[in-house]
Amino acid sequence: MKSTRRDFLSFMGITGTAVLAGFANTGIAETESGGFRPGEHTLPELPYPYDALEPVLSTSILEIHHDKHHAGYVKGLNRAEMKLAEMRETGDYSMITHWERELAFHGSGHYLHSLYWDSLSPGGGGEPSLNFLKAINESFGSMTHLQKQLAAASGAVEASGWGVLAYHPWMRRLVVLQDEKHQNLTIWGAAPILVIDVWEHAYYLQYENRRMEYIENLMGILDWEGASKRYEALSGSNRNRKRQSP
Repeated sequence: MKSTRRDFLSFMGITGTAVLAGFANTGIAETESGGFRPGEHTLPELPYPYDALEPVLSTSILEIHHDKHHAGYVKGLNRAEMKLAEMRETGDYSMITHWERELAFHGSGHYLHSLYWDSLSPGGGGEPSLNFLKAINESFGSMTHLQKQLAAASGAVEASGWGVLAYHPWMRRLVVLQDEKHQNLTIWGAAPILVIDVWEHAYYLQYENRRMEYIENLMGILDWEGASKRYEALSGSNRNRKRQSP
């Protein structure tokens, strides 16, 4: 059985039926008990045609980015999972550091790319919901402040990585993070709800070294309605919990 709109909370250990809607299709096969079978991740289809984000992102950019780069992360994740399964069978853990790194790198690449496609929308993604807008105002002061911080953080990522808008259940607020090389500069437990890919393969064919121009244009097609649904699912699952410090 294939999952459809599987959320990122299960990846981070947060569960509940309220958080199953509105999250990126990560193409994961499930076992009978609901667990994820290792080595059977699949490349999710784009939620729109390859030319739907023109002129901000060209058809050729999306074809290469999705069909080559994202597919490469899926392949790498499956390979890492199977190598780790092989280690468990043989008891030979001499290459454990290498394959754990591969798991983290390719797994993060797959999840973040799946969310990246859902973070964008042809013609822009409308307005945030009232609850989401309230959270934005409480966390950043205004929507304008959020957009400026997200753009600045994305543009300032050293080398390759991501700009991330995330909800943190312990803090019960939104945060903007820089995610360098998928693994660095994050906060454990933060659940991404909208991301900006600033690896060069995401923009260089079209924008060359003009990263900020790419980011500024991308801001106009961010899917705030989709991000609202992800925020509502995340925050809703947390409303009845007693606040605890980790």
